[in-house]
Amino acid sequence: MSLPATLRLGAAALTVADLDRSVDFYTRVLGMTELARDGATVTVGAGQTPLLHLIEHAGATPQPARSTGLYHVAILLPSRAALGQALLRVDRERWGFQGFGDHYVSEAAYLSDPDGNGLELYRDLPRETWRCGLELYRDLPRETWRWDAPDRLHMGTDALDVRAIVAEAGAPQPSWKMPDSTVVGHLHLRVGDTAQGERFYRELLGFDVTVRVPGASFLSAGGYHHHLGTNQWQSRGAGAPPNGSAGLRWWTVVLPDVGEVEAVRARLTGAGVAVAPVSGGFESSDPWGTPVRVVAG
Repeated sequence: MSLPATLRLGAAALTVADLDRSVDFYTRVLGMTELARDGATVTVGAGQTPLLHLIEHAGATPQPARSTGLYHVAILLPSRAALGQALLRVDRERWGFQGFGDHYVSEAAYLSDPDGNGLELYRDLPRETWRCGLELYRDLPRETWRWDAPDRLHMGTDALDVRAIVAEAGAPQPSWKMPDSTVVGHLHLRVGDTAQGERFYRELLGFDVTVRVPGASFLSAGGYHHHLGTNQWQSRGAGAPPNGSAGLRWWTVVLPDVGEVEAVRARLTGAGVAVAPVSGGFESSDPWGTPVRVVAG
C-alpha cells in the first residue's frame, strides 16, 4: 500500500487577499518567476517549474492560529549556496524571518507571506549523512531516545549556522532567481488529531511514517525524510478555518502513472471517502477538509 518511491509533489494553491501584492512578494522578495496569469490566479515558480498557484479572494483574512489547514509550504532549493542566495535576497528586501533550524536531514529558514501563509526555504543534507535512532542511541539509556521507535529517522531542531550558509553563497546577486531545479519539497499541515491524520495519510493515501515526535507525525515515500508533516500543536480538536480565510486551497501529489493514481482512488472510495475528478487524477480531502490532489505525471 506504500506510495511509489518516485513520487514527487506538484504545485500548491494558496488563497491570497491581494493578488498583485502576493505576486510582488513571491517574485521580488523570494526570487520566483511569474509563469502564468488567468483572471484571479497567477502561477509562480522556478524556471518553468510551477511551485504555487496564487488565487485571489478579495478581503481574505489570515488563517486563525487555532484551526486546521496550512502550517507551511516548504520550497526545496538544490544546494546550500542557493539557500544562501535566497536568504540574502529576503534580507536585502527587508522581509523578516520567523526562525531557522538544523534538522539533521536539512537546513531550513521560516517566514510567512503577506497573508500569513507559512513558508519554509530549505536544502537537504546529503542522504548518506541521515541517521536513524538505533544508530544514534544504541549505547544510550532508552529513556534518552527521542521518539517511539529506534529505527525511525533522526530529525530534530538545533541552531542553524546561518553565517556559514550565507558565506557559501558568496557575494549577493541582485538579479538572482530561484534555480530551475527548485521544487515543492514537502507540505506541513495543521490537523485536529495526529493519530487520525495518520489513518488518512498513511492507511488510505499510502505514505510511510518516518518520524513521530510529541504532537506531530512526519510521512514520506521512498525513504525521504518527509513529503508531509502533520501537527496538532495549536490545532488539537480544532476545525477548518472560516470561509474567506487565506490559506491552502489544495496541494498536489504526483504519481508516476495512472495505475498508481487509480490504486489510491480505490483505497479512498473503498473507505467511503469522497473523491472528485480533476485534470490527470482526482481530489479528496482529509478529515478536516484540507484538499489534496493526486495526479499522474
